[in-house]
Amino acid sequence: MTDVKVSETVAAPAAKVWEFLGDFGGVQKWGGSMLQSCKVEGEGVGAIRRIGLPGGAEIAERLEAYDAAKRSLSYSIIGKSPIPIKNYVSVCSVVETGADACRVDWSGTFEPVGVAEEQAKGMVSGIYTGGIAGVKKLLGV
Repeated sequence: MTDVKVSETVAAPAAKVWEFLGDFGGVQKWGGSMLQSCKVEGEGVGAIRRIGLPGGAEIAERLEAYDAAKRSLSYSIIGKSPIPIKNYVSVCSVVETGADACRVDWSGTFEPVGVAEEQAKGMVSGIYTGGIAGVKKLLGV
């Protein structure tokens, strides 16, 4: 298995950052222009979000764990992924570090498919850093 970990500080209250990252169906708000749609089937743990990508591609992710008090959630990719990886599981957490500061810890494990490990790691890391940058932009920080 391959591991990717990204930790970034955000100059905003943890609760505000969690409002975005903790909204399993709200990924389109901060996920960037590549995300063309997001539909959620079900509620809570076990819910599935289907994210529409350019060219009709879709990625399906299942919510595996959700802890609002700890500001943490886990999700997995189910079915075939348009990203060259399989057996993907991710955890995203928002950790309060001050009144107007927090740290986003986002990690994932997976197996690359048909690409070099470093290339797959770069793709996944880019998704995490891009998502955090999207939240920062929405919060004006």
